Amino acid sequence: MSRVLLIIIVAAIGVGAYYYLNQPEPTPAEQLETAAHDAGDAVSEAASALQEAAGDAAEAVSEQVTDTANSVAEQASEAASSVTEQAGEAASSVADQANQAAAEAGDQVASLVDQGQDLFNSWIEDGKLTAQQFDYETMVTAVQESTLSQEIKTQAVAILDDIKAAPETVAQKIQELRTLLTQQ
Repeated sequence: MSRVLLIIIVAAIGVGAYYYLNQPEPTPAEQLETAAHDAGDAVSEAASALQEAAGDAAEAVSEQVTDTANSVAEQASEAASSVTEQAGEAASSVADQANQAAAEAGDQVASLVDQGQDLFNSWIEDGKLTAQQFDYETMVTAVQESTLSQEIKTQAVAILDDIKAAPETVAQKIQELRTLLTQQ
């Protein structure tokens, strides 16, 4: 009986380890999803609670085995059924939480990408960022007041500083700024 519980626990840990170890290097978009990782911590805590609950149930089954043969068979059946049901419910709950966190993270990233795109488009449409005109102060203020990640803000301001320092590079720097703000 305890072997079945151990197999279930090892399988749950194996699945979690597999997903964790097969994650690719983070991209700038994934770095924006740092908030979603907090939800991942909640999933890890739920998995730890599942491990503890399964460990407690296995311990209870072992103690009951020493009492009597008849009561052990009966109680082990009930405990195994209960643990299997709880493990299934917990795994389902963890999967639901992970899916919800991923969906929320995707929505947040899409919102930030849209904001970067909108900001860049407004500069072009308003004539603040062209090969002939460059409104440094307005654009820096807009970047700093946006809800973009601090890393993106820092990079955008650095590109604007480069344009201000070397106006002849404006065409190249406009492309860098477009890439930064629209392809996060």
